[in-house]
Amino acid sequence: MHNKRYTCSLLMAAVLLAGCAGPGTLYQWDAYQPSVYQYYQVDNNNLDEQVAQLEESIEKARAKDRRVAPGLHAHLGLLYANSGREQQALEQFATEKRLFPESAVFMDFLLKQNKDTL
Repeated sequence: MHNKRYTCSLLMAAVLLAGCAGPGTLYQWDAYQPSVYQYYQVDNNNLDEQVAQLEESIEKARAKDRRVAPGLHAHLGLLYANSGREQQALEQFATEKRLFPESAVFMDFLLKQNKDTL
């Protein structure tokens, strides 16, 4: 009887501890959200710094074999476009469309609206 009670107690403890683990995140967010916030501040002259942060986030995600957050490639494309790197902007928009097909309509809209500058 004592052995049965001990086994049951261990099993309950294992179940409780397993429930505390919580779900992992689906995407690698890293510096994406702070970069977007920083972009919309009054002083957004540091585009190169923001680009470097997002490029580093993408590399970290690749190293961990994780997916980047939705919108990261689109935002990186926007930063590239604003800093005069049109080809890199187009590549990032295409990557966003490929990774997140639900963004295709919006990416096509952005490309159409900015076809003179890109």
